[in-house]
Amino acid sequence: MVATGTFDILHPGHVYYLEQSRLLGDELHVIVARDENVRHKPRPVIPEEQRLAMVAALKTVDAVHLGDREDMFRPIAAIDPDIITLGFNQHFSEERLEQELAARGLRARVVRIGPCPDGELCSSRRIMERIVRTRCPDQGGR
Repeated sequence: MVATGTFDILHPGHVYYLEQSRLLGDELHVIVARDENVRHKPRPVIPEEQRLAMVAALKTVDAVHLGDREDMFRPIAAIDPDIITLGFNQHFSEERLEQELAARGLRARVVRIGPCPDGELCSSRRIMERIVRTRCPDQGGR
């Protein structure tokens, strides 16, 4: 089982995603995105080595890996999981990902995990917005 993500500002949504992922298999490997590879949103606030350490500290995680700088499939091939999970808001097509895996000889099934039911603070962006609004009034907050 493999779960992937940036995991910037670890929050309840991340924990939910990893717990739900863990329920699908015997062992959970997590691939943490490298700072330089995060292109679909602002660069992480927390450096990759610290994000890696935080995810590794979670009891639901069996092993943690930094993503590959050039080929996102390299660590997946090394782990050779039966299932790869995606968070509800990760920008991947399950079908296209499964096609690319198959083209590389990887047999993993892709499963999308639904959103965290606990609400508003299950998002790094929303947490940062609240911090700015409540703690930094001269930066666009109250």
